[in-house]
Amino acid sequence: QVQLMESGGGLVQAGGSMRLSCAVSGSIREIYLMGWYRQAPGKQRELVATITTGDSTTYADSVKGRFTISTDNAKTTVFLQMISLKPEDTAVYYCRADRRIGTSTYYRTYDYWGQGTQVTVSS
Repeated sequence: QVQLMESGGGLVQAGGSMRLSCAVSGSIREIYLMGWYRQAPGKQRELVATITTGDSTTYADSVKGRFTISTDNAKTTVFLQMISLKPEDTAVYYCRADRRIGTSTYYRTYDYWGQGTQVTVSS
């Protein structure tokens, strides 16, 4: 099992910065991908950024150049540094972990989600 706990959300003015953290516990060694997603009111949940155990990253076009995903050396915390925030970044932000169990040729994957943290950007 994997447990995720987000923190760092709140209210910020447009143009401001904020850093989200996601504490990871449990079967950390089996995690191969971590990510941040967000869901605004009335909209579907969308991918914001992902990072692999090899530190390869991907970003949604809407946040490229403004958001940075990273982890600590022990891979027990995932961060999302956000700058130049816009009102349209307002959403509940969720941390996600993907875990793989088995061999390289025969395995199963599981995904885990945190409870979410609210980010509100005022204009």
